[in-house]
Amino acid sequence: MAEQRSDAYGADYFRARGWWRDETLPDWLARATGDRPDGGAVVTSDGAIAYRDLSRRVGRFTAALRRLGIARGDIVAVHLPNIPEFLIAWLAINACGAVMQTIHLPYGLREIGNLLRHSGAKAAIALGAGKNPSRAEELLSLAAEIPSLRSVISVGPPVAGAENFSRMEAEAPEQAGSIAKADEPFLLLYTSGTTSAPKGVSVTYNHFLSNARLAAGEFALTADDRILCLAPYTHLYGLYTLQLGLCVGAAACMVPAFTPPDFIAALRAMKPTVLFGAPGHIAACLQQRLFQGVDLTALRIAVLSGTTVPEALSAAFEHMLQNGKVMQAWGMTELQFGTCGRPSDAREVRIGSVGRAMPGTELRVADVEGKALAAGETGELQVRGCSVFSGYAGNRAATSETFTADGWFRTGDLADMDDGGNVRLRGRTKDIINRGGVKFNPAEVEGIIAAHPAVAQVAIAPVPDPVLGERAACFVVLNEKATLGFEELTRYLAERKVAKFMWPEQFEIVADMPTTPTRKVIKPELVRRLLAQAEMQGRPAA
Repeated sequence: MAEQRSDAYGADYFRARGWWRDETLPDWLARATGDRPDGGAVVTSDGAIAYRDLSRRVGRFTAALRRLGIARGDIVAVHLPNIPEFLIAWLAINACGAVMQTIHLPYGLREIGNLLRHSGAKAAIALGAGKNPSRAEELLSLAAEIPSLRSVISVGPPVAGAENFSRMEAEAPEQAGSIAKADEPFLLLYTSGTTSAPKGVSVTYNHFLSNARLAAGEFALTADDRILCLAPYTHLYGLYTLQLGLCVGAAACMVPAFTPPDFIAALRAMKPTVLFGAPGHIAACLQQRLFQGVDLTALRIAVLSGTTVPEALSAAFEHMLQNGKVMQAWGMTELQFGTCGRPSDAREVRIGSVGRAMPGTELRVADVEGKALAAGETGELQVRGCSVFSGYAGNRAATSETFTADGWFRTGDLADMDDGGNVRLRGRTKDIINRGGVKFNPAEVEGIIAAHPAVAQVAIAPVPDPVLGERAACFVVLNEKATLGFEELTRYLAERKVAKFMWPEQFEIVADMPTTPTRKVIKPELVRRLLAQAEMQGRPAA
């Protein structure tokens, strides 16, 4: 795991300011259970789970994991949708002193294998139904190739060769307490890369719980709130909302996976008071006019994040909220929320910026030499504070490249700030595609396509999309007399088990690639040419 940075701006400083309070998630669960044992902890389409019952289930699954051999410092991977078992697993893993690793549902077996090998996960939890073979069965097939992976746990139907979640709960001999420590890692998350050497973000409770506790105050969250998150819990955004709820003893409204009809059904049945989502979630429902006739009076806060949020979209959604306000936020896997709008902010701030720094967080906009820029000037957004991770797990080189000599984390995002500290994002310096809040590095897919016998050169770049913010466009120079079509390309990627969410949506054959003197492809120029050509022809770039 990454080691805690030892500069003066560190643990002692954060504790002295009251930001780090040496709390754990099991501590927050115990407090919420003591304060309101019969209060709703989880709300689903099937009913509610009270804090008392959630605590009992977590205690029993903790005991079951210990019987399975899960101990302090072990990694347990969780590959589940937004269901109660996800939260129960997370809290039980942490109560064992172990670390939860999340794996996004869209990942294919190839990507999952790379991440499990890198983390050295001892166990993995996945659905036992839904596909044939199920994901739990697929994980069992990986166990023979990954020595560390000793156990697979299926949620739902039993799977031959795997443990079963419900059976483990039912057969646990007793409830077990927590041995979690606030200065030890509790989460292992991965940034967009899924190659054999991805970047793992390992954080302690003190890092992330401080950020969640301070944000709960900014949003004025209370135990009476019902929080609906449309992002997956396997993503930092989703995990963050669970932390917010546990901090104040609120209820988590769970929709297993986003679809417009399921979202609307949740609004009608669960009456959430706080919503976290991406602009694509709202845009899909606005386009289909699904909000018409839906009672939104309970919704007082809607936070949109994950990708660029069009002001018109924020304004249109807020117009539908009789008692609510829409605001934006910005964050990263390495630090959770770095900025957010506040309900008390002026409308132009809430819908026209990602707000200002979170308490316990400092921001600056810097030039290429690391010099802080004045208000209104565009440069790289850099951050430091109590929630910023200490470094990438087992990757000192990446850590060194990411932090400045004076301790600022280089985010790779371009931005400017006004005199009030409100941030406007202006693009990214990193070569990452952000499709609807799901980010991935195209380098891995480029390498696979480059091996195709018809391909001489390839580049994948983000092009604007009115709903998702960005989509992936693949530019290819073909070998002489070679041919290649989009359908053939997607079949080629499928055969190599590349996750579908990493496939390009657009395919363009070009005569040559614009390059720098060192032969690095200038991707923005490719995109500029594509958009210019589309404009000349009077058609969309898609």
